[in-house]
Amino acid sequence: MPYSNHSSCILLLLLVLQTCSQLVVSHSLVKFLPGFHGHLPFELETGYVGVGDSEDVQLFYYFIKSERNPKNDPLMLFLTGGPGCSGLSSIMFEIGPISVKYEVYNGSLPNLEIRPQTWTKVCNIIFLDLPVGTGFSYAKTQDVSQLSDSQQVYHAHQFLRKWLSDHPDFLSNQFYIGGESYCGIIVPALVQEVSNANENGIEPLINLKGYILGNPKTDTSDQDPDYYTIQFSHGMGLISDELYESLKKNCIGRVSKHRP
Repeated sequence: MPYSNHSSCILLLLLVLQTCSQLVVSHSLVKFLPGFHGHLPFELETGYVGVGDSEDVQLFYYFIKSERNPKNDPLMLFLTGGPGCSGLSSIMFEIGPISVKYEVYNGSLPNLEIRPQTWTKVCNIIFLDLPVGTGFSYAKTQDVSQLSDSQQVYHAHQFLRKWLSDHPDFLSNQFYIGGESYCGIIVPALVQEVSNANENGIEPLINLKGYILGNPKTDTSDQDPDYYTIQFSHGMGLISDELYESLKKNCIGRVSKHRP
């Protein structure tokens, strides 16, 4: 189906999930999702964790238990790129246990189906909406609505230790941090923060074993933001072929050089 219609479906689903999330005080179990028939065959928890000096930043997460052995299987914090892509996109389009069923759009909410090759077959995964403003994460004040990379790392570290304090059953699990795309910048720094805190005896101690990155961005020095904005807009169908060719010719000299 056309990508624009597909995006509309996802937006509608997000709006429904947002309505549900407003009922969450700290965390709750989700047993049903719009578009999926019957009980979810995996355990999904959603919730908020307050971070920052006054907990002015509220980070939203999705936690999915391993379908094999949650008590003994590894625990992973997975961060989606962007920056600004919700953890829901990683769940539905990358490594999660559920995905959107590709079919002709009929104007209703999209149907969901199980993804057999999900990583949650062997791993407990926390999908985090990071940075603030991503997905359902929000800021209580204007001052904390814009963040640097280092602040993202700080908030993610705070989130992790608070989440584990609230879920002590997972403190002994082997722990990994995963991410993709822009989180190639965030994940290594976060791993270092966790390691330093462990060495300094900051509790709860985290059983850190390693990290994993997919198509990571590691350097911003040679990235032309105008080029990527134009490429993204054209690829998403937001600008026409004619406008793209005009921009390539008249505005951004690098577009022609970088285009595959």
